[in-house]
Amino acid sequence: MSATILVGSQWGDEGKGKIVDILSDRFDIVVRYQGGANAGHTIVIGDQQYILHLIPSGILRKDVICVIGNGVVIDPKALLDEIKLLESHGISMKGRLLISQNAHLIMPYHKLLDSINESGSSKIGTTGRGIGPCYIDKYARKGIKIVDLLDRKELEAKIRVNLEEKNNLLKKVYNHAELDVNTIIDEYTAFDEAIDEYITDVPAYLNRALDDEGKEILMEGAQGALLDVDHGTYPFVTSSNPTSGGACTGTGIPPTKISNVIGIVKAYTTRVGLGPFPTELTDELGENLRTWGAEFGATTGRPRRCGWFDAALVRYSRMINGIQRAAITKLDVLSNLDEIKVCVAYEQNGKRINSFPTNAHRLESVTPVYETLPGWKKDITGITKYEDLPSETKEYLSFMSEQCGFEISIISVGPKRNQTIEL
Repeated sequence: MSATILVGSQWGDEGKGKIVDILSDRFDIVVRYQGGANAGHTIVIGDQQYILHLIPSGILRKDVICVIGNGVVIDPKALLDEIKLLESHGISMKGRLLISQNAHLIMPYHKLLDSINESGSSKIGTTGRGIGPCYIDKYARKGIKIVDLLDRKELEAKIRVNLEEKNNLLKKVYNHAELDVNTIIDEYTAFDEAIDEYITDVPAYLNRALDDEGKEILMEGAQGALLDVDHGTYPFVTSSNPTSGGACTGTGIPPTKISNVIGIVKAYTTRVGLGPFPTELTDELGENLRTWGAEFGATTGRPRRCGWFDAALVRYSRMINGIQRAAITKLDVLSNLDEIKVCVAYEQNGKRINSFPTNAHRLESVTPVYETLPGWKKDITGITKYEDLPSETKEYLSFMSEQCGFEISIISVGPKRNQTIEL
């Protein structure tokens, strides 16, 4: 069969968790392909809210197998806490959770160094979860993978080499106490025993599922395309590839087996942390959007910066991801507005530019070009059919579709499963 990629189309926080949950009932396997516990996917079922950080959002569908791919960096404590939380709600992991043996592990020194760096003057707004330092070690070929936990002597040798460098840095540069190698080895050996039943050869499993068993696979990214380390607003980005290209390297599923790319698009724009944001609203309206949309980080609780929908940004995202269809989220948040603005292009030095400048310095200097549409001033959270939406709401959706060049297949009008319109 084939695989579908679901990607965040803006700066993250587009509501991927809900959409993965909605779509999961028509897939056999959901696999997370990048990022770490710095992601937070929120799902509301009835009166119960679940916030997932590492385990794919499909875990709330009882017949779905969930996989953590090799592109993910895993914090042992965060993973075990998440497993315990789900099991406390009667959601069994047995036979339903698989973890790549080649996924890299976040070590104590990664989190410590991340926290120290973010407390300095050159911070970029990370979550301090050790994600960046872990990816640094991965690409410096110094990383510790899950498979390394199988041999205690080899594990100890690798950690000692890393700690020699990290402890020198901690002691001589940051005036911080050194870390103990034996404490770390004992902690991670215990972690290996706790997750041993979940570990597998993920590329072999996924390709066999596609080729031999006729399974349908949904690939779930964390963060958003504009936080991609290669294609985002560098350096204010994450340390991995949330774009659709990262799905293949993060799972071992080749591009020839991808049939569809779905973009998750918030009906307005938000951003967490530092970095340029052309359509940001720093006035009372921006505060209202934050309040109406509950725009606070699921992982950190940080308030999100809010602004108008940026079609120039999403057109760029559609291009680099190959987005064919879109799921529009948080449309209901705009229901209080008399009029709604949409950024359709940028101006710089008096000239109109239609492309998206990923260079942070250049993006900071652009002026948004807006078109204004009428608001609908009606509660749409109970509407389940497209034809019942106000005409102004349909006009806004059509404008988004035309400006960005995709079809809209899902519309979310609230956080719950049943607050969803499918086209």
